[in-house]
Amino acid sequence: MITLQKGPVDIGGITLHNHLILAAGVLGTTGASLGRMLGSGAGGVVTKSIGPEPKEGHPGPCLIPLNGGLLNAMGLPNPSREYIDEITHLRDDPVIISIFGGTPQEFGEVASWFADTAVGFELNLSCPHAEGYGAAIGADPAIVRACTEEVAAYGLPTWVKLTPNVTDIGAIGRAAEEGGASAIVAVNTVRGMRISIDLRRPVLGNRFGGISGPMIFPIALRCVYDLYNACSLPIIGCGGIGSAEDVIEMMMAGASAVQIGSAVYDDITIFEQIADSLYGDDGLPADEIVGCAHA
Repeated sequence: MITLQKGPVDIGGITLHNHLILAAGVLGTTGASLGRMLGSGAGGVVTKSIGPEPKEGHPGPCLIPLNGGLLNAMGLPNPSREYIDEITHLRDDPVIISIFGGTPQEFGEVASWFADTAVGFELNLSCPHAEGYGAAIGADPAIVRACTEEVAAYGLPTWVKLTPNVTDIGAIGRAAEEGGASAIVAVNTVRGMRISIDLRRPVLGNRFGGISGPMIFPIALRCVYDLYNACSLPIIGCGGIGSAEDVIEMMMAGASAVQIGSAVYDDITIFEQIADSLYGDDGLPADEIVGCAHA
């Protein structure tokens, strides 16, 4: 298999230890768990999404395993501004703050809390199961552009995480680019649900949620491929990645780095395992394969 050169990489204005990033919403609630993932091979980590007000999230069940993935509807639980103290000791590490809001002004308000400590932001305009937030506003190019402008005004690297649940993800990517984004993250979970035939009701407390894991990898790959044609920003692939082969394939579609989430659910050492296969002493520069499938 193709291997890559080891060493730090600069993606969307942020210097990472390698091309592998912990996705938002996975072990990002505490600074201790984020530090643990950095220590176990993650090149960077994204926090749990932080919003303008504390939220307890949706009633349970909030997460169920599927055959080849996970279905979750957490409902963006977060401590809001109190989260600042949680990551203060990680200010010298590649910790990206995921933020959400219902309006561009709310995005800007949350960003202001972290403007002196964050290395960069990731805008959650893609969560499929939080009314008034995430994909509910992230499917509108005008709102995506306005939210991005509000956060990018702080002068820090600003990544925008997109939803796959739209007709033309390229249009949403271009809106983020026009708003001043430094990179695009593609994609968040795919909207779905399951029903208990014994109880005759939806399994999740929120009725519907977002599907992640290997079953959405082809969807994420296609979104990255489309965005590579539509935008000039670095793209960070996300969705069902669980092996070094997945990373290479995602890069060939156009990703400069990847985020890993659901695979951590099955194996807490996944970053170290992927890195062992992905990097080699005679590895290629990543630039040689990023987007090569478009030739």
